[in-house]
Amino acid sequence: MWRNTADRFGLLSIIIHWSMAVALYAMFALGLWMTGLGYYDSWYHTAPDIHKSVGTILFILLLLRLLWRWHSPVPAPLASYSATVRRTARGVHALLYLLFLLLLVSGYLISTADGKPVSVFGWFNLPVVVAGGPQQADLAGTLHLWLAWSLVLLSALHALGAVKHHIIDRYATLRRMLGLRSRSLSQKDVS
Repeated sequence: MWRNTADRFGLLSIIIHWSMAVALYAMFALGLWMTGLGYYDSWYHTAPDIHKSVGTILFILLLLRLLWRWHSPVPAPLASYSATVRRTARGVHALLYLLFLLLLVSGYLISTADGKPVSVFGWFNLPVVVAGGPQQADLAGTLHLWLAWSLVLLSALHALGAVKHHIIDRYATLRRMLGLRSRSLSQKDVS
C-alpha cells in the first residue's frame, strides 16, 4: 500500500507527488503576488516568511521523494508506450526534478544573501552557507523567476500529457498516479 509496485504507485509516492504539485502552484501564485506588495502592506514581511518556510519544507520533500524513488522504484512504464514516449517521459521527469532543485537552491540564495539564516515557521533556522556575493539576491532572484516559470509551464505540459494519455489514448497512466485501480487495462497496457 505504501510502496510502489510493478504496476501502481504506492500511497507515499502519491501523497508526495500531489502535495508538491499543489504547493508548487500555490508558491508560484504567492511569489507573484508578494512581489507587488508595498512596504506598508501588512503582508510585506509575512508573505516572504511563509514563502521561505514552505520552500524549505518543499526542499525536504524533494529530498524525501528522491530517496523514496531510490528505495521504492516507480512502476514500469506501460507496455503500450512507444520508445519515444518512454524516453520523453524519463527526460521530462528528470528535467522536472532538476528545475525544482535549482528553483529551491536559488530561493535559498535569495533568502540568505543578507547573511541571515532562514527561520522555518519558527521551528528551526536554516543556516547560511553562501552569502554576500556581488548582487547575489538580484542574480538569484532573476534565476528564481525564470526557473519558476519554466517549472510551472513544464509541469502543466506534464499534466496535459497525463490527461491526453487518459482521455485520448485510454491508458491507465493517470489512474496509477491517483492510486486508482484500472477498471480494465486494455491489452495494449499489459505486457
